[in-house]
Formats: sequence, C-alpha cells, structure tokens
Amino acid sequence: MTNTTGAGIFIEPERGRSYDMGRIAAIFKADGEETANQCSVSEWWIEPNTKGFGAHSHEAEIELFYVLEGTMSFLVGQRWRDAKKGTVILIPPGVQHDFENRSNQRTGVLNVYIGGPFEMKMPKIVEWFAEHPTEDAI
Repeated sequence: MTNTTGAGIFIEPERGRSYDMGRIAAIFKADGEETANQCSVSEWWIEPNTKGFGAHSHEAEIELFYVLEGTMSFLVGQRWRDAKKGTVILIPPGVQHDFENRSNQRTGVLNVYIGGPFEMKMPKIVEWFAEHPTEDAI
C-alpha cells in the first residue's frame, strides 16, 4: 500500500509502478509529484546473463545505486567492476555508466536518480527494449 497523506510516503514491498522490458523489470517507488520533482526512486531487476541499457551519461543528474540482491556488474567511466549485495555506487553527472548481470542468478538494485524525475522516460525505454530485445551479457 502507498500512503501519500501527511508528512511523507510509505510504500510496502513489491508495490509501485512496474515496467516490463523483457529480461529487465523496473518498479518505481517514488517520482515526479511524490518527490516534488527532485528525484526518482526505483528498483531494477535483471535476469541472469543480461546486458543493460548500454553506456550512457546524464548531463546534470546524479545516480546512486544500492545492490539489493546478487552481484551486478557496473561500468563507471572506462572501468567495469562487480558489485555484490550491499554495495553502493554513486555516478556523478557526465560520467559514462552502464550495468549488467553477468551472473547466473537474478540481480536487483535500488536506484535513486537525483536532480529531477525519471519515470516519464519509461514509456520510450520500454518501447526501445521491445524493438531491441536485451542481449546476453557473456
């Protein structure tokens, strides 16, 4: 259940707005009006042996990732690193980054996108993945 009355929001596990991208799924917990357009909070779940979006950067926004489950591989700048459960990754504005699941187990990360909303981009991202299905990571 989501409670947006009073002085905050409360979102129970497995609640939120879901987006299916084949072997990648996103669940948005808070975005837009819920955060006064300051940030976006979402979970990203990736099936085994699955590539992510591809290397990209954000001009002004900061991204923070927290590995919820498994081991996720992250590209930060020019270097790939494996991040196990409990790892925090902070991506400054303008830094190239990507993530993928190179393991044989499902992985998940919590993403905090700081500097504005993100969920409004999801319909185009879902459409892109429908036209370009995810590839194997290894």
